[in-house]
Amino acid sequence: QVQLVESGGGLVQAGGSLRLSCAASGRTFSNKAMGWCRQAPGKEREFVASTSWGGVSTYYADAVKGRFTISRDNAKNTVYLQMESLKPDDTAVYYCAAAKVGLATRSVQLYDTWGQGTQVTVSS
Repeated sequence: QVQLVESGGGLVQAGGSLRLSCAASGRTFSNKAMGWCRQAPGKEREFVASTSWGGVSTYYADAVKGRFTISRDNAKNTVYLQMESLKPDDTAVYYCAAAKVGLATRSVQLYDTWGQGTQVTVSS
């Protein structure tokens, strides 16, 4: 059974930092792009960040560029999202996902394996 399990969410004050982790089990995702998306209440799920299979290429949503960093450790089958300078608008459930392709992608439709999500709440 393929599983993606996120951890590291929580409550943080504006300007603070959090590091999300996503551990994959069941099969390797080392040949797949990995990404993070988020969904705030009443809003659609939106792309946040993506990394290619080897971690060389990355994409970020404009809203998080310069503040968030995605990385991966294929030996540990784990993907990370380091979030700095958090804002209240970053409040959402954050989902880890594995893509159908190996190249980093902003297209939410290309992700076909999802974790259960972890809540991030940023207070003002």
